[in-house]
Amino acid sequence: MARQAVIRKKFLGEMHVKGSWLRDFILGWQDGLVNVLGVVLGVAAASSEFRVVIIAAIAAAFAESISMAAVAYTSFKAEQESYLSEVNRERCEVETMPKREISEIRAIYRKLGFSGSLLERIVSHITSDKKRWVNVMMEQELKLQPQKESPILTAAIVGISAFIGSVIPVIPFLFLSVTDAIIPTLIISTIVLFFVGVYKAISTVGNPLRSGIEMALIGMMAAMAGYGVGSFFGVLV
Repeated sequence: MARQAVIRKKFLGEMHVKGSWLRDFILGWQDGLVNVLGVVLGVAAASSEFRVVIIAAIAAAFAESISMAAVAYTSFKAEQESYLSEVNRERCEVETMPKREISEIRAIYRKLGFSGSLLERIVSHITSDKKRWVNVMMEQELKLQPQKESPILTAAIVGISAFIGSVIPVIPFLFLSVTDAIIPTLIISTIVLFFVGVYKAISTVGNPLRSGIEMALIGMMAAMAGYGVGSFFGVLV
């Protein structure tokens, strides 16, 4: 039983890391695709010049990937700092208000169904080690756990995936004229977003069809917004 518990814990930890990487990849990839799709359709609606569309797409792709990586890094660091702040607060309370913290530990495990001498042994075991004591308070009382991923790795995944996603809306413009590429770009991007949404739901949790439709609608709304703005200013110019 102990070996099974260890294997299960390792498996769940691997799934958590995999899920985190998948989340980061999809976040960057979707954002890069949707934003560049809106940009290229907007520019294509305003100008029929291939050079202008490609330059705008490249600029948007680099700007989006760098900004997404920076946001991912800073938000991840903010989560880490928030967690460490809570750890320090709990550590201080354990040092300065041990009786209250012991009562909280007792209340937590009483709610889990423990009572009598067994409850007191659990409380005694946890509070005999201050590091363990603080960890239990973080997990059981505050429902917080330390981030196990690297902020640099997270930023790299988001940034690279954003750049990869940014390439997809540009592909039709490499083989067709600017005017002829507008509809194929919209169709390809929408289909890709739909299947990414389906895969995300299958790999994590959720309804695959609903997730796919949601992602596809997000792409279509961005495309319509970009195309509408480009058409408006194209007419003015």
